[in-house]
Amino acid sequence: MGWVVMSERELNRIEVLSQVAQGRMSATMAANVLGLSRRQVHRLLKTFQAHGAAAIRHKARGRRSNNRIDPAVRDFAVALVKESYIDFGPTFAAEKLAEDHGLKVSRETLRKWMQDAGIWLSRKQRRTFHQPRLRRECFGELIQIDGSDHRWFEDRGPACTLLVFIDDATSTLMQLRFVTSESTFSYFEALDLYLKAHGRPVAFYSDKHTVFRVAQQGAKSGHGMTQFGRALNELNVEILCANSSQAKGRVERANRTLQDRLVKELRLVGISDIETANAFLPGFKERYNSRFAKTPRRQDNLHRTMNVEPERLRNILCLRDERYVGQQLAFSYDRRRIILEENEVSASLPGKYVDSYEFADGGLEFRWKGVQLPYSAFDKDQRVTHAAITENKRLSAVLEHIKAAQDKAPPKKRRAGKQRTRYEPTGLKSPGRPSKMEGYYARKRAERDSHAAGPGCDN
Repeated sequence: MGWVVMSERELNRIEVLSQVAQGRMSATMAANVLGLSRRQVHRLLKTFQAHGAAAIRHKARGRRSNNRIDPAVRDFAVALVKESYIDFGPTFAAEKLAEDHGLKVSRETLRKWMQDAGIWLSRKQRRTFHQPRLRRECFGELIQIDGSDHRWFEDRGPACTLLVFIDDATSTLMQLRFVTSESTFSYFEALDLYLKAHGRPVAFYSDKHTVFRVAQQGAKSGHGMTQFGRALNELNVEILCANSSQAKGRVERANRTLQDRLVKELRLVGISDIETANAFLPGFKERYNSRFAKTPRRQDNLHRTMNVEPERLRNILCLRDERYVGQQLAFSYDRRRIILEENEVSASLPGKYVDSYEFADGGLEFRWKGVQLPYSAFDKDQRVTHAAITENKRLSAVLEHIKAAQDKAPPKKRRAGKQRTRYEPTGLKSPGRPSKMEGYYARKRAERDSHAAGPGCDN
C-alpha cells in the first residue's frame, strides 16, 4: 500500500477511535474529545473497523480543488502584470486588474502567482543585510554628528533638538547641545564649543542634511559646498556624508539611549528649558562616558591643536557670501536693501563684489579686502516666505516663528494681481464704435427739442 499521508487531526481521530474500539473510551467521551456529534463518531468507528486506519483519511486529499482557478486565467493575469504592471505591488496590481480588465483575483492569490513567476519577491527575499563597520582605531579620527528632534522635556516644555557629537573609535560623547532646531548657526555654536574643548579632529561623519551637503550637486551657481563645509575646509577638517542611517549607527544608537536616559534624568531634576538643560549636560555626559565609553585599539589622539585666533574663528563660523555692488552703491541681502556709505573705499566698488559676514548674534558686516564698509539697511517685510520649502527637522521652529509673527502683527495686504474671468456670450450684437454721422444727428435732435420747448423753458 505504501505511505499514507495524514494530517495531525486525522491521526488524533485514529487514536481516539482505537480506544473506543478497545472499550477504553465511550462514544460520548470520544465525541467531546474530537468535537463531533455522537452519531458522527459511530459512523467513523464503523468505517475504521471495516477498512482500517487509512479509511479515516480525507477523501479529497491529493485531488485538485473544486474551487480552483482555471490555469488559463492565471496565465492571462500573469501576462497582464508582466506587460503593464511589472513594477506594481500585488495589492495595487489586483486593483488594476479588477478595474481595467474585469479580472477579479485576490491580492494573496496574485501575490503567489507573481512570486512563482519571479515578478515579486517576498519580504524575506527583499531583506537586505548591512555589514557592520569596524570602529576606527584612534580617538579623534572620525566624529559622528547628528541632531535628534524629540520632546526632551516631555510635556513640561516645547520640543527641541539635541546635537550629538560622538567619537567613532570609543563611543565617547564629545559634545551635547540643546538647540531649537538643526540649522547652520546651531551647528556652528556646537562646533565652536567642540573645537575649544578638544581641538580639530580628522573628519566629521554626518547624514545628508542640507547643513552638510549641497542638495543639487549639478547646480551651475553657488560654491559647491555648504556654509558648514566651507568653515570646516578653512579649519582643514574633512566632512563625510553617510549613505544610510545604518552607516552612522553609533550616533543613531546613542540617540536612542539618550532619548530614554536623558529624558528621565531631566524629569528627575525638573528641567524644562533649553538653557538650564545645557548647563546640566556636562555632568550627564561625564556619567554617560564612564558607563558606555570603550577603549580604542590604539592610544593615539588624532585631535590637532587650534592655531586660529578667536577673532578669525568668529569670521570662519559665520555665514559668508558675496554681493554685487550696483552703480548706486546698493544691493539686496536677505530681503533687505543695503546701501553703502560713500567714502574713499566704496567709491570704487560699483561693478565689484563685496564679502558679507552674518554672525549668530545677528551682526551683519560687509567688507572689501578685509576693510569693513559702513552701510544703511532698509528692511523689507520680514515674514516667513509664503509656500516656503521647510525641512521636517526645522518644521517645529518655523511654526513657532510663524505663530510669534502672527501674534505680533497682521500680515501685510498684497494686491491680488490680474484676475482673468471667463467670457460668457449674451447673444446681443455689439453696437460697435459710434460714427461721426450719429453724433451729428444726435446734436440736431437736441437742438429741435430745445426749440420745441419754447424760450420760457429751462433747459
